[in-house]
Amino acid sequence: MNPEEFKAELERRGLPITDDKMTQYKLYLELLQEWNQKINLTAITEQEEVYLKHFYDSLTAGLYVDFSKGVHSLCDVGSGAGFPSIPLKILYPDLKVTIVDSLKKRISFLEIVMDKLNLSDVTLLHDRAETFGQNKTYRATYDFVTARAVARMSVLAELCLPLLKKDGVFIAMKAAHAPEEMKEANKAITTLGGKFREDFSFELPKAAGERHIILIDKKKETPNKYPRKPGTPNKQPL
Repeated sequence: MNPEEFKAELERRGLPITDDKMTQYKLYLELLQEWNQKINLTAITEQEEVYLKHFYDSLTAGLYVDFSKGVHSLCDVGSGAGFPSIPLKILYPDLKVTIVDSLKKRISFLEIVMDKLNLSDVTLLHDRAETFGQNKTYRATYDFVTARAVARMSVLAELCLPLLKKDGVFIAMKAAHAPEEMKEANKAITTLGGKFREDFSFELPKAAGERHIILIDKKKETPNKYPRKPGTPNKQPL
């Protein structure tokens, strides 16, 4: 997917792309390619692959969740090189974004991205998701929490649901194995105060693979003991 195809597809789907935003995506790509030679950010670096499998893939969340009405806060857990939150922030400039990642080098890269793309209202935090979820400053404060290809759903639920305010939405972006993961995760989601809403399944353009966007509503407060200590959710999923 070249930049022209990327823009045309967003326009076709009714997403709010402009020439200025296209310039920001181009600069983001250049920074990603430059910095990936210094630190390992992503295995996907070719222009057409980045536009399809990073930028467009990240923005598919906007097809199923309306980010355009009002000012919303979004926390991206384990965002790596900034996906999906930075592509979403470019498309929806009013989003208030918090990015949490456990690797300082990735946070340093994102600081450069923020500066060069002139993005405001983005908070970058170097922390483990388990520790962050117990921080009273951030716990139960977000309208949306996103995670893309970070961990199994049973683990993700424990990392992400504590961060949502009541009636907030957890947006899990998954690949083809999502239905099996959901079967394992039902108990965890309920225990953590969530309720499954819908699993949107679709194919990326150019036969680039099956994707799922799973929406989970936060219906009750998460019990204080979750998330557990770093490493525990992965070793002993609920």
